[in-house]
Amino acid sequence: MAVFAHPDDESFGTGGTLARYGADPEVRVVLVCGTRGEAGEISDPKLATPERLGEVREQELRCAGQKLGVDGVHFLGYRDSGMAGTQENQDPRALTMADFDEAVGRIVAHIRRERPDVVVTSDETGGYGHPDHIAIHYYAKAAFADAADPAKYPEQIEAGLQPHQAKKLYYTAIPHRFFRAVADKMEELGMEIPKRYLERLDGPLGLPDEACTTDVYVRDFLDTKQEAVECHGTQLNPDSIFAMLPQEIMRELQTWECFQLAESYVGEDGDSHDLFAGLR
Repeated sequence: MAVFAHPDDESFGTGGTLARYGADPEVRVVLVCGTRGEAGEISDPKLATPERLGEVREQELRCAGQKLGVDGVHFLGYRDSGMAGTQENQDPRALTMADFDEAVGRIVAHIRRERPDVVVTSDETGGYGHPDHIAIHYYAKAAFADAADPAKYPEQIEAGLQPHQAKKLYYTAIPHRFFRAVADKMEELGMEIPKRYLERLDGPLGLPDEACTTDVYVRDFLDTKQEAVECHGTQLNPDSIFAMLPQEIMRELQTWECFQLAESYVGEDGDSHDLFAGLR
């Protein structure tokens, strides 16, 4: 189960891994999405209006999920909180404004219903500091524990959902090494590096390289990942590295996807490069 804040979080960061397990007949893959991305950018006005963006991005996520082999897509029903410091942060419907216990309970219900072995969510920095990414990290982390506790959300148990302890919790974010490699390639090609990427080279955002306990090899699934990324047309800005850098270079840079094992009831991963290490 992957628990993320917005449509596209699943594809840009973990699309190769989801495609890998989506193609595995022994694995069921489900997505839980906190919002419909209503406050996101619109790369081309022909694709959506601000009023319809959430509806369009929901369909983009369903398109991506189909490409990745996802078996189920669930929405928590909150509104996109927008970037830090924007007016959307204060919308009472926003993910960051949600009552903590209520938001955790919604994720707990999905965990109890789907009964995953592995839960994946954003790390505590939110990858690049997005308020919703940080919020979903704390909600999902709490839900990982609370789903197993019969004293938590007893109304769910009365309704027929049983407690469930997932075996492993992972955090995912783009590691620092990725941003450095992107900058090096763009300089090598004589390309101007977008300001937002330059800012991430020296900042504390994303996972430090050494935090990647489990790198998943996804080279064989990069075509599928790219198809999923292309589903998110409203978010494919011309200055995105996915649009600027040649595909052969992007394939080289995305051969591995980074995960941090945060909690495990089945031991460490070692050199397995597999989120299901210890489970099969």
